[in-house]
Amino acid sequence: MKLRPHFVVDPMGWLCVSVVFGIWLYNTLFVPHLVLLPHYKEGHIPWALVVCYYVASALCVLALLRASTADPGRLPTDPNIPYSERAQWELCNKCNLMRPKRSHHCSRCGHCVRRMDHHCPWINNCVGEDNHWLFLQLCFYTQVLSLFTLVLDFSQYYYFLPLTGQDQERFTARHELALLRVSALMGLAMFGGMSSLFYTQVAGILSDTTTLEKMSLSSNEITGTKRSWQWALSEVFGTRWKVLWFVPLRSRRPLPAGPHYRIHV
Repeated sequence: MKLRPHFVVDPMGWLCVSVVFGIWLYNTLFVPHLVLLPHYKEGHIPWALVVCYYVASALCVLALLRASTADPGRLPTDPNIPYSERAQWELCNKCNLMRPKRSHHCSRCGHCVRRMDHHCPWINNCVGEDNHWLFLQLCFYTQVLSLFTLVLDFSQYYYFLPLTGQDQERFTARHELALLRVSALMGLAMFGGMSSLFYTQVAGILSDTTTLEKMSLSSNEITGTKRSWQWALSEVFGTRWKVLWFVPLRSRRPLPAGPHYRIHV
């Protein structure tokens, strides 16, 4: 997969992406300004904690931008089908183009996507073979940032020492609603939702079943080999180097089949 942009013209999708970006902006600018940086300046927390927060925030927004603009695996209008693989291709009855099996036509995007998992309005893009790994990164880093924000909100009221440079009564009157209620509720909702989504996505990868196949109850028609978790995730992320699974700024290349990574049944 090359680093070429891919945009879906969908106003509702743009609105959903804007909501997600707004939540990220709130947790990146407002919460650190009120909690993280003031306590660092007064020596209550180490600099490493500040760096970790902003690194998690940067990786989260990078994964969001990449997942939203990356090509999910759109099939070309005139695909070059190898002779040995023609039996594995079929005709799409919506766009009348040849596509490999386990591909699906997305009515929202208007084209077929290789090994399409689902169309996600929150990234305004399909989740397919070429950007599934970015969607997993987005789920993971959103969990990290949400949990980080929840810990900061909790520590502000129950752990951190009072700030000497602020009027505590004025601070509580002006910012308690935003910090304790809005930020904590958003953190809980995002962490809970993304944790559930991340679990279902990883479970689908390990069982070699997409979300669309689960919904259509066609997973029992899929035959193949039982794969180890290392090979299953390596195939999605396009590399066997596990440290690169966490890096959003790179390209993905399909892995060649490796018999030592598969367990035949």
